[in-house]
Amino acid sequence: MSFFALGVNHQTASVELREQIAFNPEKLTQLLAEQSQSHLLNDMVVVSTCNRTEVYAMSDHADTVLGWLAQVNGLDVKQLQNHVYRYENAQAVTHLMRVASGLDSLMLGEPQILGQVKSALSLAKDAHTVSQDLNHIFEYAFYAAKRVRSETAVGSHAVSMGYAVAQLALQVFSHPDKLTVLVVAAGEMNSLVAKHLAEMGVAKVMICNRTRARAENLAQEIAHRVEVEIIEFEQLAEHLHRADVISSCTGSLHQVIGYKEVKAALKKRRYQQMLLVDLAVPRDIDPKVESLDGVYLYGVDDLQSVIDENLAQRRQAAVEAEVMVNQLATELVTQQKVKSAGSTIQAYREQGETLRQEELQLAMARIAKGENAAQVLQEFSYRLTQKLLHPTSIVLRQAAKAEDPEYFEMLQSELQQVSAKRRKSKR
Repeated sequence: MSFFALGVNHQTASVELREQIAFNPEKLTQLLAEQSQSHLLNDMVVVSTCNRTEVYAMSDHADTVLGWLAQVNGLDVKQLQNHVYRYENAQAVTHLMRVASGLDSLMLGEPQILGQVKSALSLAKDAHTVSQDLNHIFEYAFYAAKRVRSETAVGSHAVSMGYAVAQLALQVFSHPDKLTVLVVAAGEMNSLVAKHLAEMGVAKVMICNRTRARAENLAQEIAHRVEVEIIEFEQLAEHLHRADVISSCTGSLHQVIGYKEVKAALKKRRYQQMLLVDLAVPRDIDPKVESLDGVYLYGVDDLQSVIDENLAQRRQAAVEAEVMVNQLATELVTQQKVKSAGSTIQAYREQGETLRQEELQLAMARIAKGENAAQVLQEFSYRLTQKLLHPTSIVLRQAAKAEDPEYFEMLQSELQQVSAKRRKSKR
């Protein structure tokens, strides 16, 4: 039975196509439950994110997956064929490890994908579509991802604006758990800022947005991690002094945080330092603010230069990570081969024991009838040896007839080594 990976990602398919074959957890739970009753495809995990939809499975019917993927999403198979990639066995293991490690992500080294793959495995387990062998492959992939994270620098440098702001706050302030953060506008960029800072463990996040509904949506997303307060946009200047970190990204054509307001806020704070990050173009914050003592002001260009440098460092670290992943994938495949050989060896030993018992019973029956014991034992040993060596002889003859002479030479060499070790152990 083969292990394979089949799917599409941001490199092979458009956003429109990825949207068409994406699965939400509810739909996927139902589909996997149905597949658990199938004899063709009942050992599978589906990873579905905004950048990829992939099926990982143990099956001898890999060709049916593409049809299944098209059918359940109401698509023609021809719509997918030119966008789908497929890997089997060692290549599939390597691909899964690369995905879990963030090496195959749109944003190199992004950490969210590991959690998404773990969630996909958990959902498949709940639907009873994960065998022990498939689970072992995924657990080993998680082990590989952990090694990549801990032993390389792939994920240690900020390569998104939201993450860069959070890392900047850590550099300016030594105790993030005491920080109050103010995000001005609750759009996509500042939402990421708020989420990253909440994960870092800041004390409080204040959200200031022109429409309260959007501020409330963001508040609900992070309220389980951090204390949240919503303030009215018209009252922004009155609350500036309460914030240690301010991130602004309104899309306004005019500045929303002026020099006088920040100067007044500093005075109320007794000149405790402030970090202001202006992610807006045109700018939200008066550039003259930077001249105030105790104020650190960063703009989009400042952060972009840091991100570009960090991305270059990640790419360099990714080379080391790729080597590690390939080594770990080889280790896992080797383990699987040894395990597979173990069952074959066990069956061979059981067959040998059956032959031994048959010949022993015949010999004992002959001795019981009064035949010469020495002669019976001589024939017993000869017959047993012939029967035990017969399968090996057949394999050697077939290898000698094969087109590849290296196979026969390898078997011959291994048998000679075994014989040499046996002779040596008798001395």
